[in-house]
Order: sequence, then C-alpha cells, then structure tokens
Amino acid sequence: MRHTNQVTLRDLDPRVFAEIERVARVEGLSINKAAAKILKIGAGIQAVPESRCIGAGVDRFVGRLSAAEARKLSQSLSALEQVDDELWK
Repeated sequence: MRHTNQVTLRDLDPRVFAEIERVARVEGLSINKAAAKILKIGAGIQAVPESRCIGAGVDRFVGRLSAAEARKLSQSLSALEQVDDELWK
C-alpha cells in the first residue's frame, strides 16, 4: 500500500493560486496535481519548463565564454544599447 502525504495550504498569495489554476487548466491537471508540480519545480526536484523560464534559450552558454569571447560579444552588442533619437520624436 502506497503512503500518501497530505498538506493543506492556507492563505496562499492569490497570484500563486492563479498560477496553480493556470497550470491545471493548460495541462489538463487537477488543482492538486498542478500544485504538486509547481512545488516540485520550486524545490528543484523537477526542471522548469523551458517555455516558462525567461532567457532559458541561452542558459547553455552561461559561463562558457573565454574572457576574449566575452569582450567580443559585449562589443558586438554595444550597438543595441544606442538610442535612436529619431525614433523617439
């Protein structure tokens, strides 16, 4: 016989409960299963779905550039930091 753990949560932040409901609706899960999934993600037991993680697409590159490569990348991206005054008139 499998032992089932049970927890009752009170006074959840409405945003947390809204996210539980959203996950349940989108993934076709019960509220309980959606809450358990979110808890696993928060505890680091289950990976964060890439679609919900901002910037996850570049995570595999973090910490892999040499100092020279990082400088070159920074220089390449500097043009993106320039404000085009004509666009703001």
